[in-house]
Amino acid sequence: MRMPGCSLFRHLNRRRAVGLWLRSCLLLACLSGVSISFADESTCDPAEKPLLAGFATADITPDLETKKPVWMAGYGMGRRATGVHDPIMCRAMVLSHGDQKIAIVGLDLIGLQFPTVKRIREELPEFAYVLVTSTHNHEGPDVIGIWGRGPFSRGVDDDYIDQIVERTVGACREALAGVTPVTAQFGTSDDASLLGDSRLPKVKDGILRVLRFNRAGSDRPAGILVQWNCHPEAMGPKNTLLTADFPAATVDALAKQYGCPVVYTSGALGGLMAPPDGIVKSEAGVELKEGDFEFNQKYGEAVAKLASSAIDRSAPIELRPFQIERKRVAVPVQNPLYRLARLLGVLKREVFLWKGNENELGELVNNDNLDKNLNKTTAVETEVACLELGDLRIGCLPGEVYPELVYGEFEEPAAAGVDFPDAPLEPSVKSILGDKPWMLMGLANDEVGYILPKRQWDKVAPYAYEKPDGQYGEINSCGPETAPILMRALQEVVAKLGPAEAE
Repeated sequence: MRMPGCSLFRHLNRRRAVGLWLRSCLLLACLSGVSISFADESTCDPAEKPLLAGFATADITPDLETKKPVWMAGYGMGRRATGVHDPIMCRAMVLSHGDQKIAIVGLDLIGLQFPTVKRIREELPEFAYVLVTSTHNHEGPDVIGIWGRGPFSRGVDDDYIDQIVERTVGACREALAGVTPVTAQFGTSDDASLLGDSRLPKVKDGILRVLRFNRAGSDRPAGILVQWNCHPEAMGPKNTLLTADFPAATVDALAKQYGCPVVYTSGALGGLMAPPDGIVKSEAGVELKEGDFEFNQKYGEAVAKLASSAIDRSAPIELRPFQIERKRVAVPVQNPLYRLARLLGVLKREVFLWKGNENELGELVNNDNLDKNLNKTTAVETEVACLELGDLRIGCLPGEVYPELVYGEFEEPAAAGVDFPDAPLEPSVKSILGDKPWMLMGLANDEVGYILPKRQWDKVAPYAYEKPDGQYGEINSCGPETAPILMRALQEVVAKLGPAEAE
């Protein structure tokens, strides 16, 4: 029979013995001049701290049950939403390394404006950078203003903008709360046949770029970031059901295949990159066309298949440490329709006097000084950025980038009839970002319209390519100086990162 507590006494005696031994060792080390340190994460080499990633979503579908109409963006005015086919989503990814945190957000919207993005950032001061991209969805709600009931009616519901801000902030915080150690792989896959180009010259960026995150120590997917280069307009101008268009099918297919969250973003879709005619067919082999939800589904699944190919070909990539460079710039608004919409109150974005220099914002133009500034050129403030995540660079441009600007595939000499045939050629995204692997986020933090090479600007007759009425594009651009300004800014922010040396 054992006395109660005997084993406890023996345990305590062992602990005392171990304690005496440790104290003796420490005393001996001190007398010998030996330095002893204990591991502390706060003193570790920052490069050795793990990469963490988290993902979250938020439903940002506007409420159709209220008395307020929801006007759909992307085509003509007066297209009122009559129902919801699939939700309009916010998809957020957070990366964390050491004390740095960044968020990359994809919204199923036509293009969230920079002033609204700044509101989101103000609510997330713990983040070193918040990148808010829009897919450029043509089947979602108007968040800019120009697609209301008619030409004199603003299409934006300010309460809905507040909802977007609140839910995007919430998704970023939820993603941050769920971060887990990960490793990353980067891959690409090319299929330009999945893009239609409706403007001459025909230049496409048919490369899909993808980041796959695996849970550390395993091959289990933690999340996927996709960048593809196509207008989400598979459902066309007659559809009145809110939908994320084909990216919804792409995200769903990849999420089912890999069992993880997926964030979808758009790259160089200007020019105009759209789902092509003639290649999407039903199970029975019948050609499907724009405006058909089966066409939308099949095209989205084709993009998912291309993404899966990129994932299969992906290789490990180091995404530590983080370096972020950004630049605020002024872009002159030379488009007379945009200027008129601003005067009518259809566009409510802040504008400033154009000082002739993208590096300087002039006086804020408002109702108090409108009369004296009525005939002066104004400008909007926007942002260009580059994220260097270890061996990967992510270029961020605030609008619809023409693919010519990605690879420098310009016509030389310029086509007869263009307005600025001798304009200097802009530096290309590829030449700026260098030899490191890279991704390009279009509609990044803003939507300033089409970003087309100045040498292709063609607003005045006679038009290039013997077109009787010119080509589509300029009507939805701030002006011919947009591309030169933004590409110079990208060149400047990347130069601050230092040379791109591929690992």
